[in-house]
Amino acid sequence: MDGLVERLAAIVGRENVADDASTLERYSKDGSFAVPMKPRLVVKVKSADEVQNIVRLANETGTPLVPVSSTGPGQRGDAVPSVPEAVVVDLSGMKRILSVNRQQRIAVVEPGVTYGELNAALAKEGLEFSMPLAPKAGKSVVASVLDMEPRLNALHQWNFIDPLRCTEVVWGDGNRMYTGEAGGGPLDIGKQQESERWQVSGTGPMMLDFYRLLTGSQGSMGIVTWASLKCETASPVHAMHLAPAAKFEDLIDFVYRVIRLRLGSEMLIVNRAALATLVADDTAEMATLAADMPAWVALVGVSGQSLLPEQRAKAHTLDISEIAQQFGLKLQPSLPGLSGEKVYSKVTGTGEASSWKKKAKGSFAEIFFTTTLDRFPEFNAKMNELASEAGYPLSDIGVYVNPQNMGTSYHCEFILSYDGACAAETARAKKLFVQASEAFAGMGAYYLRPHGIWSRLQLNKDAQSTMILQRMKGIFDPNNIMNTGKLGLQGE
Repeated sequence: MDGLVERLAAIVGRENVADDASTLERYSKDGSFAVPMKPRLVVKVKSADEVQNIVRLANETGTPLVPVSSTGPGQRGDAVPSVPEAVVVDLSGMKRILSVNRQQRIAVVEPGVTYGELNAALAKEGLEFSMPLAPKAGKSVVASVLDMEPRLNALHQWNFIDPLRCTEVVWGDGNRMYTGEAGGGPLDIGKQQESERWQVSGTGPMMLDFYRLLTGSQGSMGIVTWASLKCETASPVHAMHLAPAAKFEDLIDFVYRVIRLRLGSEMLIVNRAALATLVADDTAEMATLAADMPAWVALVGVSGQSLLPEQRAKAHTLDISEIAQQFGLKLQPSLPGLSGEKVYSKVTGTGEASSWKKKAKGSFAEIFFTTTLDRFPEFNAKMNELASEAGYPLSDIGVYVNPQNMGTSYHCEFILSYDGACAAETARAKKLFVQASEAFAGMGAYYLRPHGIWSRLQLNKDAQSTMILQRMKGIFDPNNIMNTGKLGLQGE
């Protein structure tokens, strides 16, 4: 038996070290254009102690590690090995919800906990958690917040990292620590909570906010083994309203005004292709909806709170309707063949085994970046220009725009659907993906979450920040074992 297999088996048990061809093949690729590469082994872990021992062994043997916590097909290439002989550390089996505190509105969860599992636990305590758009069933909550996926309730997002608070992390050098408020206490979360310390503040310990090194890093600094998350009190009232428009520009001032006045809860803009793909149950319904839907729709969620929820929801709905009228729009509870209730269930749903974006043609590429809402029409026009030149059907391009950080900036996403079984369609989509990504970078798009080629496009704009990142990588991961090759960081 391989010496590394034996040593890993001594840590996690031989049954949790996989080296069979089918398992390695499954972890060698995802739905992105990342170059496939088989890992040497896949190791399933159940505790932070096991993670720390594996990281220490990896430093000793010079073995690259790739942390993974979600299940099901991935899409962004961050969990595909970039170098040979890597070992995948699968944290999806770490499924404990360590605590839920209603008074502090904080939940502490391990990386294998999914949105469906967390929501079920929070509901028992009268709480709920901010959602990204329709996460797949196996999506890790911790992976989602570390990747700064946009939240649907941007009005309550105080920075791009919110709702993440404290973490337990095993750094690339094998050291283990708590970040944030938790870093000021003993390395025992139970003892901290016994003394009424609930891991509420993410800043620290001391003067350095360590969690900023973990967010957006794609596991290149360390492995997070639990995270505390800000929650909200659950509302018994939820409603989704729709504001259709012929042009994206017609929605800009409306969205700005609603957010400035801090009305409603969920807010996002989709085009007809994205909306039809999101809400349809099958391809026939998708085609019907795409034919009947307006070109653009703002989805505006309204919810109550624990006190007077019905009155609050009604007041917000009336105010948002009045704002819509001021800008020549109409806020309505449904569209032809599509109710607001169904849209809400799809937007916040967690039951799909794979991404909703696959429903259109089976495969897709996504291009997302951060900008301001008023600039989005420039990027949309550029995408249409490049797609026309490439012969890519404009009707197949899905668009999704989501406010972030109380509306100070916006997540903008283009979804390129294609038939992955057709070589010509795949090549066309890949070419358009690269061309558009490079064009957007030149136009000033900010790749906040720099997956794949976006890391080069973004980091090349700022040599000083890149140098600092390289230095930090050298401090926390001196042997360059953590997701080696990601972000183009090699340490010093």
